[in-house]
Amino acid sequence: MSPKKAEQSKKEEKPIAVYGAMAGNATIAAAKGVAAFFTGSSAMFSECVHSIVDTANEGLLLLGMHRAKRGPDVQHPFGYGKELYFWSLIVAIVLFGIGGGISFFEGVTHVTGHTREGGASPLWNYGVIAIAVAAEGTSWAIALRELLPEFKEHGVFRTIRDTKDPTVVTVLLEDSAALLGLLFAFLGVLLSELTGSPVYDGIASMLIGFTLAGASAFLAYESRSLLIGETADPDVVDGIRAIAGDDPDVAVAGQPLTMHFGPDEILLNLDVRFRPGLPSEQIMSIIDRLEQAIRRQYPEIRRIYIEAESLRRDGSKPPAPAVS
Repeated sequence: MSPKKAEQSKKEEKPIAVYGAMAGNATIAAAKGVAAFFTGSSAMFSECVHSIVDTANEGLLLLGMHRAKRGPDVQHPFGYGKELYFWSLIVAIVLFGIGGGISFFEGVTHVTGHTREGGASPLWNYGVIAIAVAAEGTSWAIALRELLPEFKEHGVFRTIRDTKDPTVVTVLLEDSAALLGLLFAFLGVLLSELTGSPVYDGIASMLIGFTLAGASAFLAYESRSLLIGETADPDVVDGIRAIAGDDPDVAVAGQPLTMHFGPDEILLNLDVRFRPGLPSEQIMSIIDRLEQAIRRQYPEIRRIYIEAESLRRDGSKPPAPAVS
């Protein structure tokens, strides 16, 4: 498969993880809600809220992915790629404010004695938890498959920290938080059953809230960095500078200034000083050569602005920077 087709295939596969997570969360949200209603479990109620919020979040991510595809216009000459980062930030806020807040509050009220009506067998909870683990695990595996090549190449922490596409990472983190929340729910239900005290169920709900808050804080931090203009990966920046510096007509290549306008769209501003004595016509030809070399190596760089400077024999500078 050609690199272009592989890149297109990867773009088409990105929503699969989001759709898979959305379908799974919607299904298990209903199951958790039924179990919480019949058993009165605080942890299961928090897990129901968690799944509802996750379902809404996947919907917001799909909305962001759709709106980010719009082309440039008069008001947004660089397009709408950053809208994906905006909706990722909204996802983090919703995850914290609704998911984490309600889960923690539910746990506090349960611990202080305000338990829910119920009384059905806790087997309801165990059965729903087993179904939820299967559904969340499937969604988690789909998201992991999307990121596995990058994990192998760069490591888990660096991939999550440096990724410019928040969609699959968001799904992976949400599903990881969901699986951890299910573990807390299982332990809370089990300990409450063994001891006869509802306190453990409430503590499990509080821990679910803390888990959601932690995941949302990390997502908010990453979305903020991308939204205000995060640079390209260091390897890309170093590669751009190497391409310019290796050109025989370039005397000095400045530090490339880059910014992401979307996962696959980068803006580049490069200050280049050419060797002395080059006429303006030749400088323009060299600029075209540099642009082609950069785009060939890094097709995600869509816009290139090169500020050209060349000292002539008489010491004067050439006119106007060249812009592409």
